[in-house]
Amino acid sequence: MNLGEQQEKPPPARYIMIGGFLGAGKTTAVARLAAALHGRGVRVGLITNDQGSGLVDTTTLRARGFATEEIPGGCFCCRFNSLVDAAGKLTAATRPDVFIAEPVGSCTDLVATVTYPLRRIYGDRFTIAPLSVLLDPQRALRVFGLNEGRAFSDKVLYIYRKQLEEADLVIINKRDTVVEADRTRLRDVLRREFPHAEVLSASARHGDGLGEWFGRLMTREQIARQVMDVDYEVYADGEARLGWLNATVQFEGASEFDANAALEHLAHEIQRRLEQAGAEVAHLKMTFSPDGGLNDIAAVNLVRGDFIPELSLRLEQRCAAGQLILNLRAEAAPEVLKAAVESALSGVAGRFPGVRSRLDHLEHFRPGKPQPTHRLLTPA
Repeated sequence: MNLGEQQEKPPPARYIMIGGFLGAGKTTAVARLAAALHGRGVRVGLITNDQGSGLVDTTTLRARGFATEEIPGGCFCCRFNSLVDAAGKLTAATRPDVFIAEPVGSCTDLVATVTYPLRRIYGDRFTIAPLSVLLDPQRALRVFGLNEGRAFSDKVLYIYRKQLEEADLVIINKRDTVVEADRTRLRDVLRREFPHAEVLSASARHGDGLGEWFGRLMTREQIARQVMDVDYEVYADGEARLGWLNATVQFEGASEFDANAALEHLAHEIQRRLEQAGAEVAHLKMTFSPDGGLNDIAAVNLVRGDFIPELSLRLEQRCAAGQLILNLRAEAAPEVLKAAVESALSGVAGRFPGVRSRLDHLEHFRPGKPQPTHRLLTPA
């Protein structure tokens, strides 16, 4: 290159944010999108986010081979500079063409506090895709009064509805879990209550209906519109009603044991104790990684208190030891969550003789009041 010649500036990277309430299936959708783009030769960087540290989501995505940065300690809206720094780290490592960001499942107001600031401050570095918000149709049918069942308090549902209000694309995920008549009723309600959003349906787990959604994410730009009003006192109260627990546990057996069965048993026992305490589960996620394994993990998910824990990833072989990462969110006091988890862990040895558990890390808390780094009413 001649001394007077300037190095060509790389084209802007695509920024895609996939939001939705706890248990909506965001991580599965992120992995599907990342895999689809990778298959087309597109370099992808993932950014996960949580109020605490030690995320099942990060472990799951890294186990699938994706370059992933984790932002702990608060929502993207309150950690905007950390979000930009994470993108910088991924750029230095792998130069992604596309960044896919998964915000905390209890976070809202992402347009005003994340995508508009990105466009105004870093518009030369990013193009912004429409904001997607996923929902679990069985949870949504209860929220909108279409089916009976357990529901969250009004303050928590304030956040749920605000997420949908700011969405450009509302994705009815897990569409295979409800009949067509219920999907139609839900779609009609969503279109009536959130008329500016396009409503699509898909199954991230099974890969159905994703092409149409992914196409919009890669070809459309987020359209500037009036930022929604948010009562941050109600928002903070809603988040504070959710207990948050993250834990890391080491398991060791006197001989090899069935980690899949142990994980399922633990999930059922935590569920039973939370039900006895009257706590409504938002999401329980656990991964188990065998010591010495090559990114092999087992994973269990529970997305409602009256649902069945699902073993979504299974280990093919028994193991002698490994690490459990546990993330639990529920509408209950954090102390209730801690008691349920510790009690369930203590019972594992009785169900699986010779298996011992050692709690290496546990944090339990209520999220603090959101305090955005930026809040812009227009993108420029």
